[in-house]
Amino acid sequence: MNRALPVVRLRVPTDEDAVAWHRTFDDPDVMEFHGGRPAELSVYEELTARQRRHDAERGFCLWTMVDESDRVVGFTGAQPWPQDWGPRGEIEIGWRLGREHWGKGYVTAAARQTLERVRAAGVTEVVAMVNARNTRSIAVTERLGMRLAEVFTTPESRQQGHCYRLKL
Repeated sequence: MNRALPVVRLRVPTDEDAVAWHRTFDDPDVMEFHGGRPAELSVYEELTARQRRHDAERGFCLWTMVDESDRVVGFTGAQPWPQDWGPRGEIEIGWRLGREHWGKGYVTAAARQTLERVRAAGVTEVVAMVNARNTRSIAVTERLGMRLAEVFTTPESRQQGHCYRLKL
């Protein structure tokens, strides 16, 4: 049985969203697959500024996710793969969600909107790079219809990861 997905709206991140992302992601569980510890506010200030540029230049970015009460619950979206290893030059979709919002369908709903938006911007294929132990994100990729394309080891942390692909 499929449950109804929650209402989620995506918006280009604002300066204020840097503070909201910092607060929302200030949790070791949230950051388990993103370096293991919460990032400084300055990281989110730079990230939100970069996403505004991506949206202006490409028509897509990592958007702020807000719930039906206009509360920031996380981010989702797409951007060029930022590393000098892996799927260089390809568009990666990704997400991060505040702990209290896990298991409610927000990421699946928002990621589906992301796919529609990047397709409209002319992107023909996306990847999702996921830590092999991140079962929640792997489940999202499967719900989106993505297929495992490659298993890899990250150069820095030596962790096993999965590259999922989806033709749009």
